[in-house]
Amino acid sequence: MAAALLVGACGGGSSASPQAPASPAPGGSPRAGLDDRTFLSTAIEGRALVAGSRVRLSFQGDRLGASAGCNSMSGSYAIDGGRLVARQLATTEMGCEAPLMEQDQWLGSLLDGATITLDGDTLSLAKDGVRLTLLDREVADPDRPLIGTRWILDGLISGGSVSSVAAGVTAVLTFSNGRVDVEAGCNTGGGTVEIADGLITFGPIALTKMACVAEMMAVERAVTGALSGQVRYTIQAGALTLDAGGKGLTLRAAP
Repeated sequence: MAAALLVGACGGGSSASPQAPASPAPGGSPRAGLDDRTFLSTAIEGRALVAGSRVRLSFQGDRLGASAGCNSMSGSYAIDGGRLVARQLATTEMGCEAPLMEQDQWLGSLLDGATITLDGDTLSLAKDGVRLTLLDREVADPDRPLIGTRWILDGLISGGSVSSVAAGVTAVLTFSNGRVDVEAGCNTGGGTVEIADGLITFGPIALTKMACVAEMMAVERAVTGALSGQVRYTIQAGALTLDAGGKGLTLRAAP
C-alpha cells in the first residue's frame, strides 16, 4: 500500500504569508497532487456539518476556492511546514440561515493553519480537534455520461447570464446514439445528433405542434434555439452545460 503523502514538510505551525513560497517537500512541490483538482467532504470528526451541506475545495495553481453551503471563498494559498496557509480569502456576501453563515466562518478559520495531508484521492485537514476528510470530486461524484442520462433543464443562458426556468415548466433532453429526444417545455420530439470532441452537432429538431401557456412556449423557444448546429458541451458531475455562443442551456442529471 502506498504511504500517505504529507503535503509539505513535517514541522510545526506556519508564519508564512499567503504569498510566501511554500517550504520544499521531498520529491517535488508541496502542492504536487493538488493542482487542478476539486475535493468534496465525505466525513468530519469533532464537529457536525449543517444537514444537507457539503464542503468543497478546489485548487488551481496558487489559488484556493472553498464553499460550505452558502458563500464561496477564494484567494491565494501556500503550504508551509505541512500546514495550509490561507489568510486572505475573499468571500461572496450572500445571506443564508445562521447555521450556514457560522459554518462559512468556521471553514475560513480551518483553512488557515490546518494540517494538510493528501493520500491518493483522499485529502485531510485537521485543526483544533476537528478533522475534515474529503475525496477527489471525480471519485466522489463522477461525471455522468452524456448518452443515456435524462438531463433536466434548470437554466437558460443568454448573453453570458443564466436565468431560471419558469416555475412549473419542465424540459428534458435524452441523448442516445445518433439522436436526441426532446421534451421542450410544451411539445415533444427530437432529431439527429453527432457527438465528438466536446461538440454536439444538432440536425433539425422536429416537435409536435401543441399550443401551451406563454411560460412554456418561452422555454420551448429557448431550448430549440440552443439546439441548432454545432454546440459545445461540458459535463461536471451531474451538471451539463450546452454553449451555443451567447446562448445555451444548463441541465442537471435526473436522480
